[in-house]
Formats: sequence, structure tokens, C-alpha cells
Amino acid sequence: MKGKKTLIALAASLLLVVFVAACSSTPKVTRIGVEEVVDLSGMWNDTDSRLVSEEMIRDALDRDWLPEFKAKTGKKPRVIVGQVLNRSHEHINTQTFVKDLERELTNSGKVRFVASSEQRGEIREERRDQAKHASMETIKGPGQEYGADFMVKGQINTILDEAGKTRLKYYQVELEMIDIATNEKVWIGQKKIKKVVERPRGKF
Repeated sequence: MKGKKTLIALAASLLLVVFVAACSSTPKVTRIGVEEVVDLSGMWNDTDSRLVSEEMIRDALDRDWLPEFKAKTGKKPRVIVGQVLNRSHEHINTQTFVKDLERELTNSGKVRFVASSEQRGEIREERRDQAKHASMETIKGPGQEYGADFMVKGQINTILDEAGKTRLKYYQVELEMIDIATNEKVWIGQKKIKKVVERPRGKF
């Protein structure tokens, strides 16, 4: 009987240890504002994407090409964002950056934004489906799309400098606004970011 009680006590102790270990391994989650700057690793993050897109699009829309186009045509230019290449040393989700650029352009109210090639393909497929199934009153036919006047393209580059446990990360974002009809570059923008990352121990 005594041995049975000892086994029960031992089993209870083991369950308590497992429970405490499980509780201690549970991650702590703290909600913060999306605008709050958090830089855990020193790598390109959502804050970099948002701030760079805001600053560069603001600079692009303050340049002479925009009022010159309006004076010549009497309308707002239609703009599309093309590829932004990642030529850095790290993985960067450039699609998130592209979406930030699209948002800044669209919400500025100074230009009209045209859907991307991928989006246009999906919309054209929808029109083909409407041609078969939609009523004549609601069908959207082909040949009514607006062509873009300008395309934004760019790239993200990095330069690394390291000494001991300190690393300097230098980002250079380059964007260009290109006249689609003439291939003329009407604006070239550049944004630089420097980050010093210090590790107390271990390696990068």
C-alpha cells in the first residue's frame, strides 16, 4: 500500500513538473500599435517599408513632371508600379514594399492608379466569364481599359560592414518614374538607411 502511494505521489509530481514546464514555454504576446517602431534583428522590416514608401512617393509627386503632365494633357497621370528588385544580402518581401508604394500613390489623390499586370489578367478572365454568363445590361466588354502613362520601377541594395560583434547595415533604395510612351525617366529617387547592430554574444 505504501509503495502504491509513493507511485501516485511520484506521478503527481511528474505531472506538476510537466505542467510548469509547459506554462513556462508558452510565449508571451503583447499587442502594440502598427505604427510603433520595433527593430528586433536589424533587418529590413515593415517600418522601413512604410517610411521609405511614404518619403519616396511624396518626393516623386512634388517634382516638375506631375504639373507638366497636367498642363499638357489637362488630366491626372495614370501610374502603375512595376518590379522592385531585391539586390540585398537578405530576404526581403518586395511585394509588401510594392503594396506600400501603391497605397501611397493611390491615396495621394494626385494620380490615378492602374491595376498590375497580374490583377489585369484576373480581371480579363472575369470579363470573359461575364461574356458567357452575365446579362447584357451588366456585362463589361473588352477594349475599355485605361493604359498607364508612367511606371515606377526600382531596386533595394545593401552594403555590410562588420567589426567584431558590431555590424553596420546600409540600405539604398532606388526608384524611377518612367514615361511609358517615350521611355523617358522623369524622376529618380533614392533613400538611404543605416543601422548599427550590436550583438552581446554569439555570431551574426
